[in-house]
Amino acid sequence: MTEVHAGEEAASQSIEQHLYQRLSKVIDPELGRSITDMGMIVSIEAVPRAGASGDATDAYDVVVQVELTVEGCPLSETITNQIKGAVFSYPDAKLTPHIEVSSMSKEKLSNLVEGLKEARRANPFTKKGVKTRIFAIASGKGGVGKSSVTANLAVTFASMGYDTAAIDADIYGFSLPSIFGVHTQPTNLNGMLMPVTAWGVKLMSIGMFTGADRAILWRGPRLQRSLEQFLSDVWWGDPDVLLLDLAPGTGDMAISIAQTLPNAELVVVTTPQPSASDVAVRSGLVALQVPMTVRGVVENMSWFDHQGERLRIFGEGGGERVSQRLTNALHYDVPLLSQLPLQTDMRTTAESGRPAVLNEDGALDSSELAQSFKKLATTLMS
Repeated sequence: MTEVHAGEEAASQSIEQHLYQRLSKVIDPELGRSITDMGMIVSIEAVPRAGASGDATDAYDVVVQVELTVEGCPLSETITNQIKGAVFSYPDAKLTPHIEVSSMSKEKLSNLVEGLKEARRANPFTKKGVKTRIFAIASGKGGVGKSSVTANLAVTFASMGYDTAAIDADIYGFSLPSIFGVHTQPTNLNGMLMPVTAWGVKLMSIGMFTGADRAILWRGPRLQRSLEQFLSDVWWGDPDVLLLDLAPGTGDMAISIAQTLPNAELVVVTTPQPSASDVAVRSGLVALQVPMTVRGVVENMSWFDHQGERLRIFGEGGGERVSQRLTNALHYDVPLLSQLPLQTDMRTTAESGRPAVLNEDGALDSSELAQSFKKLATTLMS
């Protein structure tokens, strides 16, 4: 081997080693793990380009062979773009990336999934030292905007930089997929499901599997098993926040949540009128029977702004009544966390598949409603 060729080979090897280190910082957006740790980078080859005179230059073609977890991975473009970015930004030479994409063999994928499952057997949210804050959003009756509150609170957390997940635990009346504009099913990774990400939130709902027109007739053990599967058979990573949209009332799912996630904090949603607030108290009183803390009350549809005047269409005082009655019954402070206005945007924007607090670009809006949700999110995390 000539001295020139030996120098070129050493330079290429150095580039390949440094690129591998740089790619170790590329994170799979679904699994939350480094693509090198998961064996997705099969090889890196840096080939020097010849100059006009035939001499080698500091320019290289770099071929990166990537094996994705599944064929047609929905986020493959995101991963390859990050790889290209890591190659393009290499500081010591001019590199041109060439990405060759394929899929893992069944054996390799099986070993990867088993390793991931082994790392987080069963429910990952009850392990010692878990950092995830869990908020279960409840209401005494339907029609108070509980799911809208859940969805807008989730995207607010995400917009504030929190790694956010949401489970549509309203098995009978699931609505989060439509609010988020989700029409796809979760990716099945050898028996482990990957949540669908929409507007920055990792989302899971039974509605993604059944279709919106089919009724769900589950009770008892099967109902609880659906929740356990959402927690243990879905790869959530390590979210900062997990929101659960509960079914109205105090039925099986509310009790299952309390038993499965004793570290969850209950947030009770009501509207101002007595017929709603009186029933809302009952959902908070679940905490007397199970180990769950009631974090506070959110009063939705508190007023409607009309030509500079605040119209109290549904009366007033419901949130404060729920707060006081729960404080007295539970013997600790259950504050009124927020009063949210009645806005047609909450319905019309949600029907288009975008939570109302976001603008069309997916950023948190500057509206009064968005600022109210941001204040609520800040209060919950304090």
